[in-house]
Amino acid sequence: MHGVMGKPPGAAKDNIATSRVMLLMLVVMTGVAPISLYMLVPALPVLATDFGRDISIAQMTVSLYMVGIALSQLIMGPLSDKFGRRPVLLAGLGLMVVAGIGSVFAQTLPQLIAARFFQALGGASGMVISRAIIRDLYPRERIGPMISLVVAALMIAQMLSPLTGGLLETAFGWHAILYFITAASLAVAIFIAAALPETRRDRTESSSFRGDLGRLMTSRAFVGYMLCQVLASQIIFAFAGGGPYIVVTQMGRSSAEYGAWFACTGFAYLVGNLLCVRFAPRHSLEKLIWFGLALQLGGSFLNLIWSFAGLNQTPLWLFGTQMIVMVANAFVMANSAAGAISVRPEAAGTASGAMGFLQQGIGALISQFGAYLGGHSTSTLPLMAAIFTISLACAATMVFIVPRRKLVVSEELIEKAEEEESGMM
Repeated sequence: MHGVMGKPPGAAKDNIATSRVMLLMLVVMTGVAPISLYMLVPALPVLATDFGRDISIAQMTVSLYMVGIALSQLIMGPLSDKFGRRPVLLAGLGLMVVAGIGSVFAQTLPQLIAARFFQALGGASGMVISRAIIRDLYPRERIGPMISLVVAALMIAQMLSPLTGGLLETAFGWHAILYFITAASLAVAIFIAAALPETRRDRTESSSFRGDLGRLMTSRAFVGYMLCQVLASQIIFAFAGGGPYIVVTQMGRSSAEYGAWFACTGFAYLVGNLLCVRFAPRHSLEKLIWFGLALQLGGSFLNLIWSFAGLNQTPLWLFGTQMIVMVANAFVMANSAAGAISVRPEAAGTASGAMGFLQQGIGALISQFGAYLGGHSTSTLPLMAAIFTISLACAATMVFIVPRRKLVVSEELIEKAEEEESGMM
């Protein structure tokens, strides 16, 4: 773990055990917020009935939770650069536990919505800080596969979380879900407090969010990698927003069938992350991004062709090709995120937070846009055209914004030399 745990070089077995514990910590800190989001979704109709409110009001326990996730990443990332990963993460998880207790004792739906917002605000600290911790511990070329490994493990848990929530609601009522989430967040907080060391080794308390963000935004490499990652994620949001309307309304299939097909795309994304881990040791970060971009562009173009030909009016054609896009998407997102947080390692938390905020914030709008295209069209063509356009824009960021690797290295060396010179003065 690059000296973080203080193990001697010959302690191979200890290093393996430490790596497994660190991987487990990264998974749980990343997953506690999104898993808590998905667990409550199956109980929303019952929750609305019990409170005597419309389902659209109950839906705010999800929508404002997502707002909390977005804001958390913008706040917690810079704070972790200034004060360290461990204290900020523990404070966030502590807020999640307190908000969880508040959700258990909520007497009205607005109280529950507010408690859920603060749950997300605290819990999502793990999502942003986990990427910064990976940057602290690993060299640039290993960050992408480590992010992929965390995401792959997390995907399995996220697939099971709605089922777990549904089973808890059926057996014990929807309050049981809130008890479970609160207990789980407390367990995660205790685990992190007991096992996570401080990984931020070059902490500077004089750093500021404005200063770090300003320096990042003047770097073509950071802007390009960040836009590449954010745009790649919008493909998922657009398809998730429009997919239900296409399958249920246009194709006349059941919502259960849509859920099964959509799970296939989630499985494809999981496979893509595992393949990324497999290929990373033999290929550079840039090559993995270019491979993903080519496959992503090719898959979205095929879906566009199927739409013109009318073949996308059956789920097999639509989701079969979308699975190719999702495999590619995993390569693009993990490695472009690795590139973004590696441009200025001392501001990895700020970089991760800005990237996560844009991803979630723009994603909410794109999801609504995808729903509009799917719900107000008689074919899949508008949505597929939008996804192909996003794929083109994603590839354009690497072509026109991100400097070639030699230039990126030169920028990093220049910045390092300037910092050393200022330190000597």
